[in-house]
Amino acid sequence: MVAEALDPMERLLAERACERLILEFVRRLDLGDPSTVAELFTPDGIWEWPDDGRRVQGRDALRGYFGSRPKDRLSRRMSTNVLVTVNSASAATATSYFATYRVDGYTDGMLPPRLPTNVGHYEDTFRKVEGSWLLATRRTFLPFGGETEHLGHPRQP
Repeated sequence: MVAEALDPMERLLAERACERLILEFVRRLDLGDPSTVAELFTPDGIWEWPDDGRRVQGRDALRGYFGSRPKDRLSRRMSTNVLVTVNSASAATATSYFATYRVDGYTDGMLPPRLPTNVGHYEDTFRKVEGSWLLATRRTFLPFGGETEHLGHPRQP
């Protein structure tokens, strides 16, 4: 597929807007109100996890899904290796890698270091809607993953 000819500054601005969405996604999950992640998607936006068949579509469903995270969850995500490809003035794709550090049952203070709970990558599509870039789809691929530790409740073998 040959990308539409864009002015270099338009292309750079589109790439940066998409990169910013990727970073804003993880910031809202970790430090903000997770339900507001839905605002980063198009109205018909989709988040899916093909490995387990999970698929959430539409802002209301996304708001409910991300907003249902436990209130006592502490998480930090590292997002890296962001590669955005601008296909046209209104469409782009990206791949980015992530590592998630996460525990439930958190109350306060600093915790000893842990291994990441999940390590994987996202494959995203973006659309420019009314002058703003938004996520149209986000697919999560998780080759390394485990259960979320719950503090104060040791896992039974």
